Amino acid sequence: MSRIGKTMSALIALAVIFSVVGCVSAPAPAEPAVQKPSAPQVVQAKLTFGMAVHANPAEDLFWGVVEKGARDAAATYGITLKSGGSGQPKEQAQLIEDYVAAKVDGIFVSLANPDALKDAVKKATDAGIPVITINSGASVYKQFGALTHVGQTERVAGQGAGEQFNQAGAKKVLCVIHEEANIGLEERCDGLKDSLKGEVVRFNVATTGVKDVKGTTAAIQDKLTADKTIDGILALNPVVGIAARDAVKAAQGSQKVATFDLSTDVLDAIAAGELMFAVDQQQYLQGYLPVVLLYLYKTNLNTVGGGLPVLTGPGIVDKSNAATVKDLAKKGTR
Repeated sequence: MSRIGKTMSALIALAVIFSVVGCVSAPAPAEPAVQKPSAPQVVQAKLTFGMAVHANPAEDLFWGVVEKGARDAAATYGITLKSGGSGQPKEQAQLIEDYVAAKVDGIFVSLANPDALKDAVKKATDAGIPVITINSGASVYKQFGALTHVGQTERVAGQGAGEQFNQAGAKKVLCVIHEEANIGLEERCDGLKDSLKGEVVRFNVATTGVKDVKGTTAAIQDKLTADKTIDGILALNPVVGIAARDAVKAAQGSQKVATFDLSTDVLDAIAAGELMFAVDQQQYLQGYLPVVLLYLYKTNLNTVGGGLPVLTGPGIVDKSNAATVKDLAKKGTR
């Protein structure tokens, strides 16, 4: 072999050796770092919140769902919840003052009767207790110094109901008010009047309301008998919605009936075609969200809404989705 050939052979041998050594000694690509789960974001806090609403949750189906939402949220965040309510404004105001005296860490309250609760809420805010309003009070919560309002804009919800009645061809709708001086109920009727192309008749059954359902049914029946031109009824409560349905049957009428808010009876009646629809404000959220928002405010000074209410509705439940919602209602969350 020539000198050049020997040289080439040596170079090739060295290249092979270096290639093998390189394969052996080169570090393997690093495995991706495994990210450890971050610490839980929710820190169990020793906080106590008070809920004061304008009905007793133990006796009222609607407010029972609100209370369940609040209790579920409180359990999640390790919060102690004090809850109660009364249809008597003075008793509701006293409940707020009791919470203030107990030095709770936050209060959420429905403002169905703002004037009667103004002083009590002021005592809370003066004591440095954050307040959130729920359900009723969207138009006045800022005046009361509340962090925000959680609920639906009642007038807008009423307008939505009016549009549904327009589609059904109703020309004269009875708006049944079952509580005296409840600003939210008045706003619902105002909204109905805004959007309905026909006439709105306000009908007050506060003397019987939901405590005397037979009396409320009889009063609506008498009204239908006396005025045959009424072709629609909007109830502002699920119990009154069923009473209105029964009144139409008793009067042998054909009026189109709808209601605000849900119950199992209401959902069954919608599925059966006895009620047109229900305006759903998702009251479970009206209990759940204030607990979360107060927790975030107390632990991280967060505020929500940007000066606007946190809306939970309105939504419309009709024959197309009543069965699905009923399954959820059985769990106590709708």
